[in-house]
Amino acid sequence: MMEHILKAIRSLDDVVELAPEASSEFPEIAWGDHFFYYSPDGTVPANTQPFATIVTKDYPDDTSSNLDPDGRWRLNIHVGSDKFSELIGESSKTFTPRDFSEADVFLPHPVYGSLGWVAVVTPGSATLDTVIGVLRRAHSDARLRIERRSGD
Repeated sequence: MMEHILKAIRSLDDVVELAPEASSEFPEIAWGDHFFYYSPDGTVPANTQPFATIVTKDYPDDTSSNLDPDGRWRLNIHVGSDKFSELIGESSKTFTPRDFSEADVFLPHPVYGSLGWVAVVTPGSATLDTVIGVLRRAHSDARLRIERRSGD
């Protein structure tokens, strides 16, 4: 399923993927993860957050998704407050605590939910179609933010 999602993201216009590997200049904790940016010039933007990420392990400050067992990973998508409410059924500012390790459901991002990020642990058949649509919208939103900043 990860390959299907990677292929869908990579097919979007002007996407730059940062995928740190062993022996790269990036910290070992990021190896194996993927960070996706909208960038018409083909470089990783210096002052822009990715519109989506895939993390393949728990981070020291982010363990509630239980990603360390084999086969578990998490897709994170910046959707903004309106889409967050639509997907989660609660405000990004006041969502209730929950089991952030549940697989194949839309969840608030356990760390960045209040900033309009959603997460899906090990996406599968229950979420795939919606995930692809939400990724397209996040990409479009990122494009619009870049265009507004540049005055286009």
